[in-house]
Amino acid sequence: MMGTLNPYPAYKDSGVPWLGQVPEHWEVRRLGSVTQILNGATPSSSRPEYWDGDIVWVTPDDLGKLKGRYIDNSSRRITQEGYNACGTTLAPAGSIVVSTRAPIGHLGILRVAACANQGCRLLVPQAATASEYLYHMLVAARPSLDVLGQGSTFLELSRSKLGSFYIPLPPLPEQNAIVGFLDWADRRIRRVIRARQRRMKLLEEYKQALIHQAVTGRIDVRTSQPYPAYKDSGVEWLGKVPTHWEVLRLKYVARLRSGESITSERIEETGDYPVYGGNGIRGFTSSFTHEGEFVLIGRQGALCGNINYANGRFWASEHAVVVHPLRKCLTHWLGELLRAMNLNQYSIAAAQPGLAVERIQNLTIPFPPIEEQEQIDQYINNQINAFDAAISAARREIELLREYRERLVSDAVTGKVDVREVAARLPEEPPGEESEWMDTEEIAEAEMPDDDAAAVALSEEEVEI
Repeated sequence: MMGTLNPYPAYKDSGVPWLGQVPEHWEVRRLGSVTQILNGATPSSSRPEYWDGDIVWVTPDDLGKLKGRYIDNSSRRITQEGYNACGTTLAPAGSIVVSTRAPIGHLGILRVAACANQGCRLLVPQAATASEYLYHMLVAARPSLDVLGQGSTFLELSRSKLGSFYIPLPPLPEQNAIVGFLDWADRRIRRVIRARQRRMKLLEEYKQALIHQAVTGRIDVRTSQPYPAYKDSGVEWLGKVPTHWEVLRLKYVARLRSGESITSERIEETGDYPVYGGNGIRGFTSSFTHEGEFVLIGRQGALCGNINYANGRFWASEHAVVVHPLRKCLTHWLGELLRAMNLNQYSIAAAQPGLAVERIQNLTIPFPPIEEQEQIDQYINNQINAFDAAISAARREIELLREYRERLVSDAVTGKVDVREVAARLPEEPPGEESEWMDTEEIAEAEMPDDDAAAVALSEEEVEI
């Protein structure tokens, strides 16, 4: 669609270090000369009548949690009485809210009239300044704004520093062309990112399905076909197992014991021995409780039942269950079998979910001969390595696409590339394709097409940038 983006025909020195050269016909203006800068303030928290009203009141925390670029609401609202009692000022829709206390530079565009607290300032653009262009420009300028922060207790970007900050300002039609181009490019990039995220999810699901088939005997890993003969295990979740496999309660294969308590003061960022909690390594300490290779099961929390491995000398905390084999078996085979069993389903429902260890010990498991455990373990390792490599490649593609998008925004709003011709030839987007500049995994799940094959088939070539 666009091919190679070219620079502008002629440039001039901006006199601003972060900008360098800008197109010859662009202006370089102080931010305070193209926007009205409004301060924020907070009503007294001891006056209930000031709170839970109808006026949107934006804080840095709201900006940090913003999904996309637009602000429609805030976590707290104030009343008209609260508004009148403090020094905040209502800004119209289309204004930019910027956090000016650490972290500096979080941004959003108001879709509704709103005010803010003292950790933010509101920028009301003049008629010759497009809100969306100003937003993209400030995103690109964020590192330069951050270094202007001052203060001993916390960094703050003063109103005078913000107002004196120089920005590039093309003519208004050109601002709109840049915004249109960036929105179009972002939609293309997000589609590929969503496809890569979906591919990662499908690869992970397929990997776990293959592991489940291997550890439960659905397939003979030596032939990738079912075993010649099966018998009923007598267990609903397990179904039939190969006739020569044993079917045992877990307590006859391994002993499950919780680790030992350790105070947070004894856990350091570095140390001699790793400390394992319910979700993996928590830190390090100077002594150990176990030595060898063990499977660890998370004992408490929303992720209880998850599987980790520990090797060598380590401290197992009370939030981890250590699996001590009673019969000869491979550690990794046993761990992957327990993972396939989804132990979290046996947790006790509570404010802090916990694993019912006694119930886990009485679960029935398949137990193949040690030679087959070794073959299954090798098969699992091969599958994990292959799938993890593909998942890592997709993750790296996403990182590169995000980096490219950031560079594209910076180059467009600072005039390093001329997008006017491309913007003039952009196709109209269908309804519902409004760009929100977001692609987190949670949002991607909500936006994912129903047709998995179509999503996965998308490639970088479709971005054409």
